[in-house]
Formats: sequence, structure tokens, C-alpha cells
Amino acid sequence: MSEAGEPDGLDRLWTPHRMAYISGADRPDGCPFCAAPGLDEERSLVVARGEQVFAVLNLYPYNPGHLLVCPYRHVADYTELTDAETVELAALTRRAMRVIRHASSPHGFNLGMNQGAVAGAGIAEHLHQHVVPRWGGDGNFMPVIGRTKVLPQDLGDTRALLIRAWAEA
Repeated sequence: MSEAGEPDGLDRLWTPHRMAYISGADRPDGCPFCAAPGLDEERSLVVARGEQVFAVLNLYPYNPGHLLVCPYRHVADYTELTDAETVELAALTRRAMRVIRHASSPHGFNLGMNQGAVAGAGIAEHLHQHVVPRWGGDGNFMPVIGRTKVLPQDLGDTRALLIRAWAEA
């Protein structure tokens, strides 16, 4: 281990904006998934709205186009969804995959829900399904070694692309 001021031969990629996420300082009071549909479109990052559920860009995406499909109703567990919510969540997830394929031609997807904080849910109190587009080579050394994710596209640009694609697909 290097002493203070002693060069260690490593380059640094500083991401000070992430401290707000790590510390929780940027989390609004209340549930962000309950708040998102009521915000103005640019601030909410909502991409599509159904009757029971909506699709919103992940504020801290694994990859460009990482969507979350959420019920409007504040519900934590998949087993608590109504039949109508379950059906629409599945349908909007399928549509999201088609739209992302149309917009950016990913090679595959990760889909999933983390049920409970112990299972990795960052916001365990409001169910959300991840739709993560994947490309060959997107799991490079940066997240593993550098604990940093390199994203080639701004969230606003990603949102605009997906909204256009949603209308086209």
C-alpha cells in the first residue's frame, strides 16, 4: 500500500457525483417510484405509461436503456400485485424489450426483480422489474477493477431515443 503522496502507478477516474447516491443524499423524501409519474416528463425519466404500470429509466443504469417497469400502486412484493398489474407488467416488459431492440440492437437482456433489501433491492418498498440491455463486451474491467461504470450516452438522450422508438416499434 502506498503512503500519502507516493505514486502508485494507477490512473484515477474520479466520479464525485456518485457520493450523493452512496450517501443517500440525493434520495427524495418518500418513494421515488410513486413520485416519478407525477413529475414533469423531463425530470421523471418516464418513457412509457400504461393503465397499471409504467416504464422509467434507471437513474443509475447498468447500461444505456436500463428501464424499470413499476406498478403505479405502492406495493413491495410480487405476490401482492393484482392480476391486472401482473399482466400489464409482463406486457410492458415485453414491449420494452422490443423497443430497446429497435432503438439500439442489444445482443441480449437481463430481466429481474430483487425482492427485499437482502436480495439487493435498492428501493425494496416499491416493486420494480429491471430490463437491462446487454452487449458483448459490456461487462469489461471497469466495474470490476475500477468500481466505475462507463456509460456512452446521457440519460436525457437515452430517454429521447426510447420515446421515439416506442412510437415506431
